[in-house]
Amino acid sequence: MHSHDPRSLAEHLAPFEFRELAPFNSGAFCMYTGDHLESSDWELHPDTDELLLVLRGSVTVEILTATDSHRIPLTAGQFAIVPQDHWHRHLDIDQVVEVFYTPGATVESTAPDPREP
Repeated sequence: MHSHDPRSLAEHLAPFEFRELAPFNSGAFCMYTGDHLESSDWELHPDTDELLLVLRGSVTVEILTATDSHRIPLTAGQFAIVPQDHWHRHLDIDQVVEVFYTPGATVESTAPDPREP
């Protein structure tokens, strides 16, 4: 058994590098760092919710429902839960260090609106 220090690990990651921190149940806690990116690609998790926890910096998480778009600004110490089967992406990424937990599958899209066929 040992502890994990994601903020310390982040000091050694390249921008937008993803890293597994520790296995947990059927998935793993992971992290990434990023800075000065307007937006990420869209992603969706068809079989699980996703936890996004900001340790440093700021980011806005955009989550799409069937008819709307919700933007959730997050700063250090705040988190969001992205519901299963919802498209989401990161906007306004500024010196962010984020821990996330996604135990299921991931689908990605570069479409302007991934809900449209």
